Amino acid sequence: MPAPSAAALARVHELLRRRRPSLVAIDGPSGAGKTTLAESVAAEWCRRPVLVHLDEVYRGWEGLDEGAEELRRHLVPAIQAGRVGRVRGWDWSRSRVVDGRSFRPGRPLLIEGCGAFAAVADQPGAVRILAAAPLGERRGRALRRDEGAFDPYWELWETQWRRHLSRGRGGVVPDLVIRA
Repeated sequence: MPAPSAAALARVHELLRRRRPSLVAIDGPSGAGKTTLAESVAAEWCRRPVLVHLDEVYRGWEGLDEGAEELRRHLVPAIQAGRVGRVRGWDWSRSRVVDGRSFRPGRPLLIEGCGAFAAVADQPGAVRILAAAPLGERRGRALRRDEGAFDPYWELWETQWRRHLSRGRGGVVPDLVIRA
């Protein structure tokens, strides 16, 4: 994925300086640049956030909603209450739930992935950033990124993403939209 522009990163960092959030969600469809944006933000944000990728939590190719719910129910409330948060992970090669990671409180939490807004749905103070790009660009990026591994699942995942949106998951207006 191409790196976000300096102007896009400046807009994100201005929002973070202004709001000083403890929780940030970067959401958007596959191939929109969420991971690249989140990694750039995490690397440059002076508050040194903990970055959580929903890819580590989804329950397989049909697990978008379940992954977001795992974070919403287990990780986010614990961290916001000042406790260690834990989430179960997903072993993509064996298609099974595995012991996940523990996260200590005290640093901002930056969640990225399809469904990230749903993961912070109960958190009115969260900053929500939407990564957006045209469908053709997104598809091309996603298929190149995973060197063929994603090819058989593109339609399934895109359909799931659209269903997720139609059910109003995370149905809030983003604080900022970054277009790739």
